[in-house]
Amino acid sequence: MTKQALLPKRERVSIDLGDRSYAIDIGSGLLDAAESYAQLPAAHSAMIVTNETVAPLYAQRLERALSSSYARIHTVCLPDGETHKTWESLNLIFDALLSHGCDRKTVMFALGGGVVGDMTGFAAASYMRGVPFVQVPTTLLAQVDSSVGGKTAINHPLGKNMIGAFYQPQRVLCDLDTLTTLPARELSAGLAEVIKYGPIADMAFFDWIEGNMEALTARDPGALAHAVKRSCEIKAWVVGQDEREAGLRAILNFGHTFGHAIEAGMGYGTWLHGEAVGCGMVMAARLSQLLGGVDVAFVERLTRLVQAAGLPTVAPVLDAHDNLGRYLALMRVDKKSEAGEIKFVVIDRPGSAVVRSAPDALVAQVIADSVPA
Repeated sequence: MTKQALLPKRERVSIDLGDRSYAIDIGSGLLDAAESYAQLPAAHSAMIVTNETVAPLYAQRLERALSSSYARIHTVCLPDGETHKTWESLNLIFDALLSHGCDRKTVMFALGGGVVGDMTGFAAASYMRGVPFVQVPTTLLAQVDSSVGGKTAINHPLGKNMIGAFYQPQRVLCDLDTLTTLPARELSAGLAEVIKYGPIADMAFFDWIEGNMEALTARDPGALAHAVKRSCEIKAWVVGQDEREAGLRAILNFGHTFGHAIEAGMGYGTWLHGEAVGCGMVMAARLSQLLGGVDVAFVERLTRLVQAAGLPTVAPVLDAHDNLGRYLALMRVDKKSEAGEIKFVVIDRPGSAVVRSAPDALVAQVIADSVPA
């Protein structure tokens, strides 16, 4: 058997951003293959950023794969979870970079889920005013969404992802084999971000997700491969037209205005990001229906699909005394808000989304209908 025959099978999605263009590689066996890291910027050293959950599973394997490309490989291990997406964790990365004497050519590798990816990207954007980095996402949510498109950030107690930068990776490497170790709850959270692409951009994909949800939750390799690839294709198409979210890219936040309020209001990490987005999509669909974009049947259909993915569809009470006020206050610090006016991603017709404001009375109705009686 030739060496070429031994190479892992991969599919490639390109994200076209001129001189910042890069490839998203999707397949099995990619993490361990030295070829996966070919043609990255040349450097003496590499820095792997991971967390305490992922490190025992994959850090040494990534170190071995990188050993033929970099003379020095350092690893920094962060605490796991959304509650640690903070300045303190970010400084752990900077401490490691500085203590090891990493220069501006050092290539950083984000090995983990969305929290690791976002913080590594922000650190790469900031360290010495910018060093190259590579996304090696190990969760479904990160593979289909957060690793692609260059959004990097940390959280603030008053708002999710409010401190960050747009900074594109050199490559995204989605090894589907890493999904086999993903807890069921994390897999469901990732499916929320897969589902969102249907209502905003591709109802044929939505139909496919409905027909293959059982296979997806059972981690069928073929189903997961298609879901990751199509999700990345849609996101690459959107980001290629609007890298810095001046307009079109905001549609990727379908369900996130409500979802981010849920995360912040409950305390980061109480619900996973994908769980909050799943519930937020149902709420956004209800708002879309009240605004005349979709009918009740569409809302019910989306609700059933979110439930089938194992995600919550009933919104939590954030304040027993003034629940509406708490939701509105949190949503007003959403990044899409302008001059205190809340902006929502709503469906104007199935497969198409827009960003618009909505009367507080309609938002209040959605929240009242979504929380427990």
